Amino acid sequence: MSEREVSTAPAGTDMPAAKKQKLSSDENSNPDLSGDENDDAISIESGTNTERPDTPTNTPNAPGRKSWGKGKWKSKKCKYSFKCVNSLKEDHNQPLFGVQFNWHSKEGDPLVFATVGSNRVTLYECHSQGEIRLLQSYVDADADENFYTCAWTYDSNTSHPLLAVAGSRGIIRIINPITMQCIKHYVGHGNAINELKFHPRDPNLLLSVSKDHALRLWNIQTDTLVAIFGGVEGHRDEVLSADYDLLGEKIMSCGMDHSLKLWRINSKRMINAIKESYDYNPNKTNRPFISQKIHFPDFSTRDIHRNYVDCVRWLGDLILSKSGRAILHSHQKCMKDRVSRNLRRHLSCENAIVCWKPGKMEDDIDKIKPSESNVTILGRFDYSQCDIWYMRFSMDFWQKMLALGNQVGKLYVWDLEVEDPHKAKCTTLTHHKCGAAIRQTSFSRDSSILIAVCDDASIWRWDRLR
Repeated sequence: MSEREVSTAPAGTDMPAAKKQKLSSDENSNPDLSGDENDDAISIESGTNTERPDTPTNTPNAPGRKSWGKGKWKSKKCKYSFKCVNSLKEDHNQPLFGVQFNWHSKEGDPLVFATVGSNRVTLYECHSQGEIRLLQSYVDADADENFYTCAWTYDSNTSHPLLAVAGSRGIIRIINPITMQCIKHYVGHGNAINELKFHPRDPNLLLSVSKDHALRLWNIQTDTLVAIFGGVEGHRDEVLSADYDLLGEKIMSCGMDHSLKLWRINSKRMINAIKESYDYNPNKTNRPFISQKIHFPDFSTRDIHRNYVDCVRWLGDLILSKSGRAILHSHQKCMKDRVSRNLRRHLSCENAIVCWKPGKMEDDIDKIKPSESNVTILGRFDYSQCDIWYMRFSMDFWQKMLALGNQVGKLYVWDLEVEDPHKAKCTTLTHHKCGAAIRQTSFSRDSSILIAVCDDASIWRWDRLR
């Protein structure tokens, strides 16, 4: 990977800025969306989801969301509203598949985010009055590379920010924006990589999920492959998304096989494997590091969605997941017959993010067994016109807001601070010039800015109104 028109500067804690350059023509960059423009940058408060879930919610609440599941139905207005303050367009004109703010920065540091699309990785800085400033841009040497995902971490020795990127070639690249170099790369997956995630407590543990049906856990400090999740009872098709829980003890994955699978990494086996990955030193031994092969998940279900499950996130001890459009194929009719009645209404409409948990409502997720067949659906966040797959939602740092874009440029933002998920209020964000599919969204750490990236290479900045 080579740098693209970036200036040189001594390494430090601040990222070097790029030379001033245009990403595209002036008509595609709108630093001042004022006057009539703002009349079409709309924040609309919509109603709540009015249907109660078929699954009872009057049992003790699940860990992680203290107020959910108590059977209270009080509704309150959505307290979040946003204003579109800027947009720009990258000059490659190819879809932007991923965007991530750097949440590891200190208070007072500039708000930096990265976008990935085509064979390009670009870093931007958000400033006051809606300004988006280009910092750096990197281009892969292979014109056929198409980056799908990125994730931020930091060097535990130098505290430098690090950015991991990956895509269609199945190669993970680690970029140091301070030195402006690709400092490491990892080859292991047999096909495209669809998502990258860093451990919430250990900045060196990187999770990757792939079209090769497997997940891999890497230690980027010692350059070791800790474990491979897949095989006998693993995914049967592309793995599209995965997420760590807040404690970093569990992973939930999902994919094209319609399934969601739970993998525990706090087992004695995995704790030892992670420890051994830190102890491994290739300069002191001739033997290669032995990666763990985890063939059996700790829980698995296909009863939540009937199509590709393209995004999954933990919400406390609950799960949020979404699927593409529901198309009932002949081989899926058997599945419909075996799904209990209390799930069928939720399966009938796939234009929704589903909030659920493994087992029954009262079950402790840490005691769920691999043989568990029950799932409890707590609620649904409905949206429309999002029938294509690989459209990913996001939450803010404190998990108080949930954001998703659809295929016609509309953004949905839900308030998660409600007593029941079925009463979550939604704010809809639209702009008359934004009409392309929104592939991913990202909140700044302080939740003041929401960035959305689209299929037409455009980037949209929405600032939260206080």
